Amino acid sequence: MSSLRLEVFDTAQAADGSMQALVEATAVEEAKVTSFEQGYSAGWDDAVAAQQGDQGRIRADLARNLQSLSFTFQDARGHVLQAIRPLILEMVNRLLPQIAREALAPTVLEAVMPMAEELADAPLVLVLNPAVRGQIEDVLTKATGLPLVIEEEPTMPDGQVYIRFGASETKVDLGQVTTDIAIAVRAFFNLNT
Repeated sequence: MSSLRLEVFDTAQAADGSMQALVEATAVEEAKVTSFEQGYSAGWDDAVAAQQGDQGRIRADLARNLQSLSFTFQDARGHVLQAIRPLILEMVNRLLPQIAREALAPTVLEAVMPMAEELADAPLVLVLNPAVRGQIEDVLTKATGLPLVIEEEPTMPDGQVYIRFGASETKVDLGQVTTDIAIAVRAFFNLNT
């Protein structure tokens, strides 16, 4: 029985009976290098495309998360503002008028001091509510020693004082300041609602 013989395609039998290679060894090596480079290049292109796809996906996810975070921040801010609203409004309604009453005398003193330099012997006239007379009179006489004429006007609000010196008149109105602050705080909360 004859043995099985496989045909070899890369060699051919020459006329003298010897086997000759159909393809040169260098050509085979060049073909291997070329196919390796093509495979490497195709793999590199696939990797770059996959990375760009991942980056696009990451950017889209980041944008979506930032947008939801922004909405979450706005919601949290709104909840915090609504939670502190009663406290702030109560402070404005109760504490601010008390603070204004306590600050009235120092504020009048601050308004009088520039006038004190111009005063000779002319008295300083204060028109105010009788409820705040003692407080203001004590502060001004201790701090300035200026001659004062105090005119009480029961119809004036507690936080309002007119300071007259000769023909000039200055108005201190902490009641209006308090009202303006309260309006601004309410408007802030209404705007955020």
